[in-house]
Amino acid sequence: MSEINTATELLNPDKIALVVIDLQNGIVNVPRAPYTGAQVVQNASKLIDTFTDKGAFVVLVRVSSVDGKDMPKPKTDRKQSPMQFPKGWDHFVSELENKENVHLITKRQWGAFYGTDLDLQLRRRGIDTVVLCGISTSIGVDTTAREAFQHGYHQIFVEDAMTASTKEEHDYVCNYIFPRIGKTRTSEEVNNLIGNN
Repeated sequence: MSEINTATELLNPDKIALVVIDLQNGIVNVPRAPYTGAQVVQNASKLIDTFTDKGAFVVLVRVSSVDGKDMPKPKTDRKQSPMQFPKGWDHFVSELENKENVHLITKRQWGAFYGTDLDLQLRRRGIDTVVLCGISTSIGVDTTAREAFQHGYHQIFVEDAMTASTKEEHDYVCNYIFPRIGKTRTSEEVNNLIGNN
């Protein structure tokens, strides 16, 4: 991570939102790298607690489907397995179930902006900066980050509060995509930056 000038980087809880992507049973509880799902949940939970304690806006995003017909089905070179929706797959992990003062969003695709009220909720609160974390770095987090960039938001990516299917996927996005559209920090750095306000 880069050197941080805390005098200029303190985060204003009134202008920032934490957006947590897809920390749900069917996504967290499969093999991940470079961090395990449990590590990401632990770091994200601390961020949620810090942000809510400071009065900042927190958004928990999950992906779900009524019957599979509401999700994109493009023709691709990669063979797609039929979607499986075991009972409870779209429920937030138990560590997040009872978080208070959070806004819940259900999406039907990779990104959290398209077809949801995320942009509306952020703009009505005067929020100009989004802090992103969750699973997967290279799918849900990356897509949401690109959407936020196109909507004009400043962004902070919490590198140790996200993970992917492989370390290579995670590292590529963190090293080549995120530096072009925002800043990358650790969960400890972000907690300290908002905690000092």
